[in-house]
Amino acid sequence: MNTSASFASLLERFFIQRLMQQRQASPHTIISYRDTFRQFLKFAEQRLHKPPSGMDFKEIDAPLVAAFLDDLEKHHDVSVRSRNLRLTAIHSFFRYAALEAPEHSAQIQRVLAIPSKRFTRTLVNFLTRPEVDALLAAPDQRTWSGRRDHAFLLVAAQTGLRLSEMTGLKREDLVLGAGAHVRVIGKGRKERCTPVTRSTRAVLKSWLHEPQRGDGDVLFPNARGGRLSVHGVQYLLNKHREAASRVCPSLNKKRITVHCLRHTVAMDLLQSGVPRSVIALWLGHESVETTQIYLEATLAMKEQALAKMSPLRGKAGRFRPTDQLLGFLNSL
Repeated sequence: MNTSASFASLLERFFIQRLMQQRQASPHTIISYRDTFRQFLKFAEQRLHKPPSGMDFKEIDAPLVAAFLDDLEKHHDVSVRSRNLRLTAIHSFFRYAALEAPEHSAQIQRVLAIPSKRFTRTLVNFLTRPEVDALLAAPDQRTWSGRRDHAFLLVAAQTGLRLSEMTGLKREDLVLGAGAHVRVIGKGRKERCTPVTRSTRAVLKSWLHEPQRGDGDVLFPNARGGRLSVHGVQYLLNKHREAASRVCPSLNKKRITVHCLRHTVAMDLLQSGVPRSVIALWLGHESVETTQIYLEATLAMKEQALAKMSPLRGKAGRFRPTDQLLGFLNSL
């Protein structure tokens, strides 16, 4: 690992051999890792004053990685969660490097020792039924893009598919006969089928009769017929949220993403009495415990649980000042 091209070579092998061939990582994972290293290499280029292809592996050390993570938070408005995801990608590369370049084990271990940051987990963001109805009514269905957006929003709000799953849907992934459903290859390359309602099936049947754009393979294409980008999806969500908020003002206070619609599906299922194990299968969760976050999300369900409890016989007490030193400690 002494040539200037070795770092570039190692990084290329990490993506091709480790991620694509050995682990058969999903396209979503590869894109996420790719974007992480794009950002990191641009930062390293500014710090080291040399192009990425000319960097030595020994220059990619723990202080450089730590400075990159700090820069993300301070100057790019990246959340702690996103910062930790970038670190996960870098750790994955350095674990691969430990096998390929054992002579740099000390340097590698120092990078692997960089910890993830703890953060306060906020309650999940989801929409109420009136908010969903207002959002679905927002697209102008007199236009091609409006009909596409309406179908896209309806499928997302009914199936709970992830963003990458929604944009990756192909026409062939739809089964609209008996047992209508959409088929996706989700996180961890797991295949799952998600049922669709009669109303969603009717909208999709109508959408499939629209004139095709591009090669006609993508279910919800952009204007040129290609796959919708992340920014394209967020643009249409923001546009329709703004229009829907005129009818449903509570939407003004909410940021709507595909993941927000995914949370909405989970909450609808949970409040309808669907078991957590079924919700986990529906959403493609690795573990049933992942659905625990939805139990914490709604005050209404907690109030229902409280109503079933026998009231405790509390007795009002009288305040008595504590010792001054204990008071200080209690105030901390």
